[in-house]
Amino acid sequence: MESLNPKSLLRAALLSTALCGPSITNAQDVITDDTYFYGQSPPVYPSPEMPGNGSWASAYSKAVALVSQMTMAERANLTVGQSEGLNGCNGLTGSVPRLNFKGICMNDAGNGLRDTELVNSWPSGVHMGASWNKNLTYHRGYKMAREFKAKGINVALGPVVGPFGRVPIGGRNWEGMGTDPYLSGKLAAQTVSGIQDAGIIASVKHFIGNEQEYKRNPSGNVSAVSSNIDDKTMHELYLWPFADTVHAGAACVMCSYNRLNNSYACQNSKAQNGLLKTELGFEGFVVSDWGALHAGYAAAEAGLDIVMPSSDLWGVSGENLTASVANGSLAESRLTDMATRIVASWYQMGQDEDFPELGLASSYLTPHAKVNARDPSSKPILLSGAMEGHVLVKNINNALPLKKPELLSIFGYDAPVPSQSNIGNSRYSYGMEAILDLNITDTPIDISLQIASNGTLIAGGGSGSNAPPYISAPFDALQEQAYNDDTSIFWDFVSVDPDVDAGSDACLVFLNAYSIENSDRPGLYDDFSDTLVNNVASKCNNTIVTIHNVGIRLVDQWIEHPNVTAVIFGHLPGQDSGRALVKLLYGVESFSGKLPYTIAKNESDYNVYNHSAPEGIYTQFPQSDFSEGVYLDYRDFDAQNITPRFEFGFGLTYTTFEYSDLSSSVVSNASTAYFPPITTIIQGGAQSLWDVVAKVQATVSNNGTMTAMEVAQLYVGIPNGPVRQLRGFEKVNIPVGESAVVEFELTRRDLSEWSVEEQSWVLQQGSYGIWVGSSSRDLPLSGNLIIGGS
Repeated sequence: MESLNPKSLLRAALLSTALCGPSITNAQDVITDDTYFYGQSPPVYPSPEMPGNGSWASAYSKAVALVSQMTMAERANLTVGQSEGLNGCNGLTGSVPRLNFKGICMNDAGNGLRDTELVNSWPSGVHMGASWNKNLTYHRGYKMAREFKAKGINVALGPVVGPFGRVPIGGRNWEGMGTDPYLSGKLAAQTVSGIQDAGIIASVKHFIGNEQEYKRNPSGNVSAVSSNIDDKTMHELYLWPFADTVHAGAACVMCSYNRLNNSYACQNSKAQNGLLKTELGFEGFVVSDWGALHAGYAAAEAGLDIVMPSSDLWGVSGENLTASVANGSLAESRLTDMATRIVASWYQMGQDEDFPELGLASSYLTPHAKVNARDPSSKPILLSGAMEGHVLVKNINNALPLKKPELLSIFGYDAPVPSQSNIGNSRYSYGMEAILDLNITDTPIDISLQIASNGTLIAGGGSGSNAPPYISAPFDALQEQAYNDDTSIFWDFVSVDPDVDAGSDACLVFLNAYSIENSDRPGLYDDFSDTLVNNVASKCNNTIVTIHNVGIRLVDQWIEHPNVTAVIFGHLPGQDSGRALVKLLYGVESFSGKLPYTIAKNESDYNVYNHSAPEGIYTQFPQSDFSEGVYLDYRDFDAQNITPRFEFGFGLTYTTFEYSDLSSSVVSNASTAYFPPITTIIQGGAQSLWDVVAKVQATVSNNGTMTAMEVAQLYVGIPNGPVRQLRGFEKVNIPVGESAVVEFELTRRDLSEWSVEEQSWVLQQGSYGIWVGSSSRDLPLSGNLIIGGS
């Protein structure tokens, strides 16, 4: 709990929390009491009561009317997860049957509805990040949410914008959409819009600073790791994508397990009351991650609205909160606001009318009613999503596309389908079939949680995974293609040093890089897989490598081998993995994905690589100081002039594009004053921050031999900031010989920096560098945008 110094309340609400490590008086003293850290995250009270602005007005009017009819006990009951009667829900709020409020059922969500049958397994977050396709991401969210609705689920627990990907080995990075706040924010906002247009509440997570799995929760006498984030970095990096999703209308935000500036995130008033509900004008409700509550009524005061999955601290039905109201510890208006936010979100999604009954089963091993949530119209979105997240990073000697080869040799543990997927005894509700132990080598190696050796990887592990209706594995799809082309295939999925037929037209090697919730990755490569690639390449002069990866995967042990002719980062494509890959390998469609992160040559090239651990005086209170500020991934590579193996935004296609005709202009009558005009707070922050200030245009021409999609990327050099920052991207399909004009709109927020002193976004006056091209380092067009005072 944070200290409550009344004299500091107003100042804390107005001024920043600058990162400064705890002052140490004796380096030998181990800190054993968290009062040592009081005040590092300043208190912001009271929790704002939302009036219901704009599109929320009607929902709030209805919610106020309904909540006014509830007793205090009924209002409190809405705020606590129920331990009984879940009926397949991952979390279920209390209900008020006499007022026809049945409670809100919540379920995970990362790549489809979890813990059930007859749903699709969609491409994961990192895969959509690699697609760089806003429209496709919207339709994925919409179609996925329709399955939630068919099963009677009120809340989809996603999308993920935290972890952001600060730590390359982070175990849940695969659930997010890349290590750039602009890319992540735009795609997550489209996901929120898609989910909520389908009538389902989107729960954006994890708020905030949840950047490692190791020590994310307390254990024994060791507290959860504290993410110590300064004010500027918070606004410009970690809060940025949350602002996008709130601006898109997100009705729910999930607070995270970690501590933030040494206050647990779910009871951090600066984060919940100050940043989210005041600065971003968030109208919905905040729900805790499962088991993330560590305080009683103080967490409610700090802005938490629902605790999941249940709570002794708040009481089985919230009776401890009503007691706190009765004794004056908790304001009655706060409890009323909590209930109102929950009910308003329910109304906002139209869930009060004709919402389906719950279609989940408590047990799938006993007879139960089946609800088939799959829609045939989803098939094109599933396939397009699977295709567009593949990134081709190397293609020499015309290795790809394949042209009816006579003989293919296929190697690697990732090629076939996993050996089981059975809802009764399977672990696929957590995406773990592919890591079932198999003896893939006579040489003992530690592959635990590093690779998934029991078949192709379509998703990472943990609560973000679900049970696919089928898996189109690469080997299955290649067999089908071989039948059509009269191709012969040899294969070996087990050997690290397989025999290779010298007559092979191509050798396809399939690897993966795995991770799972609650632990971080052991590293960014594994010796078994790299040895396999080198052994095959030593015997085959046309070795094509596909990696199904949860995120960054280093390749320098073999990337320059002359016989490695093509390399594909396949990410996590979902159930249509093989079908999508074969269309790309054979040139039915062109690759169009781009890396949503930077691939380095060495681990040491990343200024942040490993997670933080308990050590020294912080043995009981592990600290993670985000001292690198905004300089992560390509921002740091640019600042340090480090040459990456493959840069952020990079990806090859089967054609060539030319960029020309760069132009930029300030929008007529747009305010370019240093401070934003004083406007109302809407969802996402001050309304003026979303005003379009400038526009940039460029022409992209396909001068190659195949129709393909290109991702045109705009980078801006903001004075006093990183060399370049992504501030626009458009994915366009361009036929051979034709051109497309792409236009990027730049809002005031896009061109501003956060001023710690002024506690405001400010627009620098002068010259802004602008670059347009196909990646963060392939930028053939450059110019300047002049911002003047007014």
